Amino acid sequence: MDRLRATLPAEAPRARPFLKWAGGKTQLLPEILGRFPPVFRRYHEPFIGGGAVFFALTPSRAVISDVNADLVATYTAIRDEPEAVIAELSRREATEEEYYRIRAQKPAQLEAAVAAARTIYLNRTCYNGLWRVNRRGFFNVPAGRYANPCIVDAERLRAAARALAGVRLAARPFEQVLEDARRGDLVYLDPPYDPLSATASFTTYTAGAFGRGEQERLAEVSRELRARGCAVIVSSSDTPFIRDLYRGFRVEQVRCPRAINSRGDARGEVPELIITGP
Repeated sequence: MDRLRATLPAEAPRARPFLKWAGGKTQLLPEILGRFPPVFRRYHEPFIGGGAVFFALTPSRAVISDVNADLVATYTAIRDEPEAVIAELSRREATEEEYYRIRAQKPAQLEAAVAAARTIYLNRTCYNGLWRVNRRGFFNVPAGRYANPCIVDAERLRAAARALAGVRLAARPFEQVLEDARRGDLVYLDPPYDPLSATASFTTYTAGAFGRGEQERLAEVSRELRARGCAVIVSSSDTPFIRDLYRGFRVEQVRCPRAINSRGDARGEVPELIITGP
């Protein structure tokens, strides 16, 4: 069986995330990667987000996915035609007029490289680096105020393309994409978080909500994967609801800096959980 060895970022620094994403795991990479098995067959990450863990690991056999179709389309375009995306980004200007013109575009009507450039441009120039869509799935964040934002980082995009080469991508719900996980596979789950309070939520970055019913299904799927012989690692918020869902698993608290918040006084370290098998 073709098994892969996990590689820590300090050993082989390669690709890095090219998108800013709420709940990104860059600050927690040592904690997360340190809990991965030393060898595994294939890697699965069905809530890819900004991809910090995937890029740090850079597995050669992987399935990454998300229900956010625009996000998956962006990864696909970077994998398949990075130079075309770079060329499109190079034509963009960091002006408010340009921002709202591009925001008004409909991704489904654009060529793949143009749609990917739109996602990256908006991500780099929107307010506070926040990716948010309304119930109809339209990106609705206002323009940010940046003196000189980095719209195109060609070398970072090329490194991401190399890491994505041969990787399978899918825009499907986690239950569906994980049906293919087999014994010896590694599954990392970083879902939208159960809110710590009534006003705090990481569930509004796609058109569909990820509520407690979805959290319950995810915990059930995690148990099924363990029974199937997969290694499963889950990142989540530290709430009584989540701790109860994963009763019987190893549940460990870590502290993570969080910078994406419209209020400066609401930013800082927050408790999170890393959940592994019993």
